[in-house]
Parts: sequence; structure tokens; C-alpha cells
Amino acid sequence: MSYAGLIEATGRVNDFLNAGSVLSWDARTMMPKGGAETRAKQLATLAVAARNLLCSDEMKRALEGAEAEVAGKPEDSPEARIVAQVREAIAYHERIPTELLRRKTELGASAHEVWAEAREKADFSIFAPALTTMVDINREMAQAIGFDAHPYDALMYRFEPGTTHAGLTTLFARLREGMIPLVRAIAEAEKPRSEFLFRDYPVDAQMDFALNMAKRIGYDTDRGRLDTTVHPFEVSFTRNDVRITTRVNKNYMPMSLFGALHEAGHAMYEQGVDPAYTRTPLATDLISLYAVGGVSFGAHESQSRLWENHVGRSHAFWANHMSDIRAAYPGTLDDVSDEEFYRAVNRSEPSFIRVEADELTYDFHIMLRCELEAKLVDGSLEVADLPEAWNAAMKDYLGVDVPDDANGVLQDVHWSSGQIGTFCNYTIGNIMAAQLFSTATAENPGIQTALDGADYTPLRDWLTDKVAQHGRRFSRDELLENATGRPLDPEPYITHLTDKFSDIYALA
Repeated sequence: MSYAGLIEATGRVNDFLNAGSVLSWDARTMMPKGGAETRAKQLATLAVAARNLLCSDEMKRALEGAEAEVAGKPEDSPEARIVAQVREAIAYHERIPTELLRRKTELGASAHEVWAEAREKADFSIFAPALTTMVDINREMAQAIGFDAHPYDALMYRFEPGTTHAGLTTLFARLREGMIPLVRAIAEAEKPRSEFLFRDYPVDAQMDFALNMAKRIGYDTDRGRLDTTVHPFEVSFTRNDVRITTRVNKNYMPMSLFGALHEAGHAMYEQGVDPAYTRTPLATDLISLYAVGGVSFGAHESQSRLWENHVGRSHAFWANHMSDIRAAYPGTLDDVSDEEFYRAVNRSEPSFIRVEADELTYDFHIMLRCELEAKLVDGSLEVADLPEAWNAAMKDYLGVDVPDDANGVLQDVHWSSGQIGTFCNYTIGNIMAAQLFSTATAENPGIQTALDGADYTPLRDWLTDKVAQHGRRFSRDELLENATGRPLDPEPYITHLTDKFSDIYALA
């Protein structure tokens, strides 16, 4: 068999995964609760079918033929990278028993409804049995995958290759060193006016405005749509159908707006992947069995956090779009200046909910989750003790007393779907976003000039050229090296936070 045969065979893997994504999207947006049990089995069937095709004799024969055909091509050529990634993925999945994958996928689908009920009732005991089983499955996964130092390393590999528990501990320590003095100084500073964010904002108007702003920055709705859900997400069924969701609180408008901008950042990554990579391993995560074009979940998060925070929460954005938001909510914001709105949506104060956390305190939510996950996986923390450990960590990190499980340990959807090991991606994404944005604007001053004039095309084009178009061709650090001249570096992020919040709060 040939390279063309490998592309066709891996294309069918991509088809299975995209079919699963369609069912997952439906389950989280449209499906009635009664469909959860059978949907879980449908998703498990598709995941196992994708895995079996990937590890089949047909795929191995195609791989051998492709390896011979592309021999001599540069190591970083698309063809060589596809062959290498298929070889790695087969070896990875052959270490994981098929039945373990099936159990994990079935539970990940059915546990979502259990989690949603537990969150609605603010009762962790409803979700605890499912989570206990999911943690056990992930421990088995870690043992099957293999690791050198900590089982958490094996689980993070699925989402952020190369990241280790030890390395993450060092990275978090550097962030705390740079951020804690800022948090403490802000606690003593005068707070920006923000009561207008909690006025009455009709749901339909919020959805219209959120979608208009997502389109304004570049989300292509000819290849996507916006819906509502309990927890915002983006999902792609190839670059030609990339859907986003947000959630709405009629008395807190920023939730829908920034949720949509965040997910639009994810979507523009997928929509920007080279069309030639469609249905190939360069647009398919064969390790995690997701049909995504982003090279890592952290790289994906860098795009969402960049558009949400560096653009959507910027001074220039609201200088340009204050008239738009006033028009969207007639009479509601007439007494608010663009400066007041900018400061309000960037106010920093400890909060319970990660997805609503401000840019400065957000990473403390991530540190907490990563530390608890690592303890769950290595057995030093039991699921039954998780709410108490969560509440204690929130008090330690952010000084808040968690009122109930819905505002605490039950707030994230990730554990219900079995995604243990993915929270690190959010902080890595924040760091990457600052590194990419600072490089883009320093090397191309016209990008900032365009942003000042509400023109988002130059930045979007730069990100497409440096990040999105490459799909999964380069590793995360290769992508960063090529775009910024260095691997993952927290210093631009610390500088960004320091400069931004020192200005907002008039810190010396």
C-alpha cells in the first residue's frame, strides 16, 4: 500500500471521530435527558471503531508503504510528520485495552447527565460514584500508557505532550511569584464601578450581540453556528463546520459575550487549518481520538484566550465598540463610558467560578484543579474527600468561602467526560497567548494600529500564518519557536498582567 492509502485510511478514522463529535454536540445542546444511556453506547462504539481502524492490519500495511514512499523527505514535511504521528498513535493505543477505552467513553457520555443533575441540585454525592469510577479508569489508563515519574504525566500527554507534573509545579511557582504581589496590591486598591454589568439584559439580545462580536473578529458563520449550553465549548466537524456555544445569564451580560469571543478563538483556529489537511492526521488528534486541528489543547487555548483577553478585553476594543453595545441594549448602558466599561470587564476580584474568573485570578483556579487531579490519580486524595479539599484550596488561594458544591467542585464539565489531565492547558494557553500577541505586535506595529481602528484582519492573518494553518504538523514548542523565536516562556504573560492591572488600578 502507499502514502495515498494511508491518507484514505486515516481519513476514515477522522470520519468516525467527526461522527462522534456530532453526537457529542447534540448531546450537550439538543438531546433530551432520556437519550443519555443510548448516546453513551453510540459514542463508545464510534470511539472503539476509530481505535480499531487505527490499529488494524490494513493501517499498518498502509503505514509501511507510506514510510517507504516518503523516505528522504525532510523530517518536518507534512508527509513525514503524518507517517510519524500515525506510527506513534498506533503504538500508544496498542498499550490501552480496547475494553478500557469502551468503558471510559461510555461513562464519559452517561456521566455528563449525572454531573448536570448534581450541579443543578448542588449535591456532590450524586456525582461521586461516577467520578470514583472515572478516576479508577484514568488510573488504569495511566498505567497502560506508562510514565517515568508520576501517573499524571501519562494523562497530560493526551492533551499537552511533553508537560510533566514536575515541570508544571515549577511553572506554577514562577506564576505565583509574579502574580501574588499584584493580587495583594489590587485587594487594597479602589474598585472600578461595575454595577451596570448586572442589569437586565434580554437573552435574545445577548445572543445576537455575542454572535455579532464573534463574527466581527473573524468567526465565519457560513462554516459555523452559535448555540447555548450549560458549559461553553467549541467543536469542529472538519474546518468547514465549526460550532460554538455560550451560556446566558439575563442579569450578567459578560458571561455570554466573552464566552462567545473565547469559543470563537477556538473556532478560528480550526477554520484556519490548511484545507489540504482536512481528514488527515494533521487535522486529527490520533492520540486523544478527537477530530481537531490544534497541535495541543494548550495551543488551542492560546487562541481563545488571545481573542477573549488581549483583544476582547482591551481598551481599544471598547473604545471602538461601546456604541455597538449601547445599541444592542437600548438605554441600558447610556450612563456608562467606554473607559468605565473597559475597567469593569477587567476588574479583578476572587470568585468561585473558573469560567467567570478575571484574567489575573484565573490561573489560581487552574493550579487548584491540577494539584487536586494529580492527588486523585496518585491515590493521595480520595473522591469522597474532594469537596473538602477543593474548598480548603479555594480559601488558601483566593480567600473565598465556597457556598455550595455547584459553585465549587461541581462547576466544571471536564471530569464527567473523563478529561483528567487537561486543565493545565488553560494556563499554558494563557502563557502562549501573551507570547504570541507580544511577538505579533512587536514585529508588526501595523497589527496594533489596525486593532486600534477595529480592524482584526492583520492579527487574524498573522495567527493563521504562524499557528492555525499548520494544524498538527509541528509540536507546540516547534510552533512557538517558529513564531516567536523561543519555546514556552511565562515572562511575556507576567509582564502583560503587571502592565494591564497596574494601569487599571493605578498601582505605583
